[in-house]
Amino acid sequence: MEITRPTYLEININNYIYNINKIKELVGNITLMPVIKANAYGTYINKRIDILNMFDIVAVATVDEGVELRQIGYNKEIFILNQAYKDEINKIIDNDITIGLSSIEFLEELIKINKKIKVHLEIETGMGRTGININILNNFIDKLTPNIEVEGIYTHLSSADIDYNYTNEQLDIFKKAIDIVKRKTNLKYIHAAASNGIVNFKESYYNLVRVGIIMYGYPSADDTLHKIKIKPIAKLKSKIVFLKTVPKNTSISYGRSYITNKETKVATIPIGYADGFRRELSNKWYVLINNKKCPIIGKICMDSFMADVTELDNVEVGDEVIIWDNENIKLEEIAAKCNTINYEILCTISNRVPRKFIKE
Repeated sequence: MEITRPTYLEININNYIYNINKIKELVGNITLMPVIKANAYGTYINKRIDILNMFDIVAVATVDEGVELRQIGYNKEIFILNQAYKDEINKIIDNDITIGLSSIEFLEELIKINKKIKVHLEIETGMGRTGININILNNFIDKLTPNIEVEGIYTHLSSADIDYNYTNEQLDIFKKAIDIVKRKTNLKYIHAAASNGIVNFKESYYNLVRVGIIMYGYPSADDTLHKIKIKPIAKLKSKIVFLKTVPKNTSISYGRSYITNKETKVATIPIGYADGFRRELSNKWYVLINNKKCPIIGKICMDSFMADVTELDNVEVGDEVIIWDNENIKLEEIAAKCNTINYEILCTISNRVPRKFIKE
């Protein structure tokens, strides 16, 4: 589809493939399961069947995300990371989706349906979210009926970037769970490592790793880039759509939070908080225009914001505006300014921002 809006998220396919190859070099002969939930962390890689077909199994967060993959023609394995809902069981079966299983209540719903369904058992090892406690694992397995095919077992490492002792404790619990399940059934997949596990805990690889943020080229922790050389795949760009020069003491945007202290040339840029450009950045951040950092002035609006371009020579309507480019302005810097993480900034770029795929 032709992109007509001046604001768009540029996705570099070559960088994505480069990152996949770097991850393969690191993990060796281990199956990669790319995590493409939340529209592939906002990149829309999940909408590219040519990319998806590089993998034999992919992971998403919800059943509807899995159904969408079937609708665009992905016919290999799809795994739902989170516990599904009983009203989704027929949709799961009809679309041949494999689900995470973590509660007795949902297990009982699957038993009632009495239709073939594939599951991975989720083990609670210290995430404090969902999962089967190892103390009831034997009882849980004994309840399984022939229609429930256990293909895998997995867990979530909560602190593989900051707490190595705790992570090792989690892996110890997981190993015990694996031993219990293996006495009862064969396992096709065993997985614990997401991005932080991949870069920090080789012993967590087993035979499948869940590749998340590092696949998109962004660090999962402060020291990630020292351990794996990846390239960011996304750049957020826009263009100046309006220019004006205003006198001293002019109010800019809502709430009069910024008043000019001199004659000021003001550019309007058509991206706002409804697009995922955070309002917290009002009056305390900048964008890159004609290779110069220009401060954001006034409150960021729903659909646009203003920048001070007084210091620019020959600035014009239509000039490119870089929101982040991973060089002059890094996603991690914006995240820190918003007191959050790069994951959140990336995956909350809204669906009204077009994605432009490039290869270079």
